[in-house]
Amino acid sequence: MVAWVDFDKLESYKKLSSMTKKVDLTEVMAGEEGAARVAEYCMPMSSGLVYNYAAKQVDGEVLAALGELAEEAQLSEKFAALYNGEVINTGEKRLVLHQLCRGQLGDAVVADGVDKRAFYAEQQKRIAEFAAKVHAGEIVNEAGEKFTTVVQIGIGGSDLGPRAIYIALENWARKNGSLKMEAKFISNVDPDDAAAVLNSVDVAHSVFVLVSKSGTTLETLTNESFVKNALEAAGLDASRHMIAVTSETSPLAKNSGYLAAFFMDDYIGGRYSSSSAVGGAVLSLAFGPDVFARFLEGAAAEDRNAANKDLMKNPAMLDALIGVYERNFLGYQSTAVLPYSQALSRFPAHLQQLDMESNGKSVNRFAEPISYKTGPVIFGEPGTNGQHSFYQLLHQGTDIVPIQFIGFRKSQLETDVVIQDSTSQQKLCANVAAQIMAFACGKKDENPNKNFEGGRPSSIIAGDQLTPEAVGALLAHFENKVMFQGFVWNINSFDQEGVQLGKVLAKKVLAHQTDGALKAYSDLLHI
Repeated sequence: MVAWVDFDKLESYKKLSSMTKKVDLTEVMAGEEGAARVAEYCMPMSSGLVYNYAAKQVDGEVLAALGELAEEAQLSEKFAALYNGEVINTGEKRLVLHQLCRGQLGDAVVADGVDKRAFYAEQQKRIAEFAAKVHAGEIVNEAGEKFTTVVQIGIGGSDLGPRAIYIALENWARKNGSLKMEAKFISNVDPDDAAAVLNSVDVAHSVFVLVSKSGTTLETLTNESFVKNALEAAGLDASRHMIAVTSETSPLAKNSGYLAAFFMDDYIGGRYSSSSAVGGAVLSLAFGPDVFARFLEGAAAEDRNAANKDLMKNPAMLDALIGVYERNFLGYQSTAVLPYSQALSRFPAHLQQLDMESNGKSVNRFAEPISYKTGPVIFGEPGTNGQHSFYQLLHQGTDIVPIQFIGFRKSQLETDVVIQDSTSQQKLCANVAAQIMAFACGKKDENPNKNFEGGRPSSIIAGDQLTPEAVGALLAHFENKVMFQGFVWNINSFDQEGVQLGKVLAKKVLAHQTDGALKAYSDLLHI
């Protein structure tokens, strides 16, 4: 039986609070000691990845205390409760089942009289069959011609995760002959977004994926109307160009206006939905079902790692606890995610939603106020672009910002040039290594403007190449990291009431039911 207890009530919280010694990175990362530390503080992940935390401000004493925290907070037991189908989302009184979309951990989960693993697997099978027919030219447009483009219409989790994964694998798929269809994404209710995408595609040869669990999401339905108007203006039957990803009870589920409907349910939150039909439809159409299956296997393998009760064999749990240590005991407010891979250019944007929508909470699982800090601010850009942007603050600013690097030894396309005796990929990797050490050790200079204090922590997830399995593993790692941190903080990482108030007020503005400052702002914008 697990006990849900506020973080500051745990004995391990008191022990960590009493630790006054802070690991000096400028010392432990220097010379041969630093080389030995890099080798020691390295943990294998799945899909050829490793998690290296040598440049974090932890040592044996801190790690031992974090191990005690993992046990006292019952992190493994709480994860088991989640994947065995207990009601973990207390705010909405729901199960949390996104891991079931990529495999079975623990017991079979039955909800609403349905075997949920079988349900998700059936949707994947239906999507795979549909995608195969599209690729084979069995499902075509009115002129009998094959579709060449797929366009996802969704917002939030229906956009950020699938878009990030598509961009992550587009070049890999192109190189390996797996790019079946180009994918585009419409998310913002700003009309310029939909117009720009529609102007960039041939609508006659495009199939549109409308993603809305409820079938009533205002922004998504507005953009659907945009698309339907464009299809009708081109003399096309919209019902021959659209599919829906929705719940079985939504108005989109059994609707003749769509070629097909694929289903999800309330047990999968939007930001956790990339491995469900939300990501499955667009990614299977873009890359083929086999590539999507490989992505799912990478995620499933990392889920299995997250179920390991040994902290020192569980990279997501260790990453989570080091993050808790930095947030609650070292006082760091932000975390930068810096992938040294252009393919991961939108991955930080997905992690912003995943982390901040999940753990941006100030009440516990029982809606009671808490007195300790929870989720950090997440931001990031791909390197080396960021080096010429915000790294100035990271190196010499007044705030210390922990960093999560991601890097790969090989590029996806494996085409390169040699300039000054090194390839572009070697230069990219050299920058990762250099930045880790620059942040950790700094550089003393008599000129204060050129002095680098160092002592700025980072970790790196490194691998050979960004493959479908590696992308899946990265996704699951960060999903599970966020989950474990939510367990430690005793908050509900699976609802998002913070996004609701703005929606309610926006509806009042559109209905002209405003007064005071809200009316003044509405008038300012000529609504």
